[in-house]
Amino acid sequence: MILYIAVIGADFFAPYDPYDSQTDGSLLPPTKVYWQSEQGQWIGPHVYPTTQGPVDVNTGKRLIKEDRQQPSPVRFFAKGPEYNFLQMRLPLPTKWSLSDPKIDQTVVFPGFKCDRHLFGTEGPGKLNLLGTDEPGRDEFSRLLFGGRISLSIGLVGVAISFPLGMLVGGISGYFGGITDAILMRAAEVLMTIPSIYLIVALAKVLPDTLSSSDRFTLIVLITSFVAWAGLARVIRGEVLSIKQREFVQAAKAMGAQPLYIIIRHILPQTATYMIISATLAIPSFIGAESVLSLIGLGIQQPDPSWGNLLTLASNASILVSQPWLIWPPTVLLILTVLSFNLLGDALRDTLDPRTVKR
Repeated sequence: MILYIAVIGADFFAPYDPYDSQTDGSLLPPTKVYWQSEQGQWIGPHVYPTTQGPVDVNTGKRLIKEDRQQPSPVRFFAKGPEYNFLQMRLPLPTKWSLSDPKIDQTVVFPGFKCDRHLFGTEGPGKLNLLGTDEPGRDEFSRLLFGGRISLSIGLVGVAISFPLGMLVGGISGYFGGITDAILMRAAEVLMTIPSIYLIVALAKVLPDTLSSSDRFTLIVLITSFVAWAGLARVIRGEVLSIKQREFVQAAKAMGAQPLYIIIRHILPQTATYMIISATLAIPSFIGAESVLSLIGLGIQQPDPSWGNLLTLASNASILVSQPWLIWPPTVLLILTVLSFNLLGDALRDTLDPRTVKR
């Protein structure tokens, strides 16, 4: 919940625009906050305008220059770049967009104009909690905005693949016979294909001219396409036993249509398993997006996602000299996957009536 609240309110929590570069601010370390002036007087939390100096030829390190003549106080609810708070956009392909053709996303809810941020500075100094990347963009802001893609792709992927898997599994288990054979053989063929290789192969053929919203949509469709088969197999097995129960036979006797019986009476009986499986499947979608973005086939710069923020890890010099650019997205990915797995275990213990209470 904390992660999703943070990325939904990224406009407010992030102090800067994730696409804006700071002048002479390339690869700055996390900003140091001072509490006293040069003379030792208490003036409260403040930062100084920081820029990168020349490279030391002896050590190879880049010198950091601070302008101690312009202290910039740190403030909560500071004024910053204007944004539309709680604006909702759908990352549809550009040709489907109903709004400005220059915008890749369709505006669903315009939100409220606001220029206040959770924290910021007054003056020329910048507060970069996690430093800046190579173009001089605030890493903390990009981390929050990148989480919108990385966290939403799991929910959207489950929303597409699970209904498809439930419906195919329900039809296969209910009708049996030739219908069951055809659907399950198709699912088994799909399950034999290594999903990560299929994702990489399909993503590789995408043209480089695609926008990030187009890539987002295609990644969701690709990952959903390879995820429904295993679920359909499990649902089919449950439906085979559920369809023999008295309430299903009663619905048949009353003349209910097969599709109505499947959707109204049979599939709801699998809700417990579906809820648990969904929480355990979301991390796989998040991981797929991260892998694709990491190898350059997913969301591309300058649009942020946790996967393409990790692409810097392939640069040995940045990995050694600027580790603050690597560990935040890594830690967040680990925490997200761990959180969903723990949530799935807790739901299983709570909802499964066969679980022994201790």
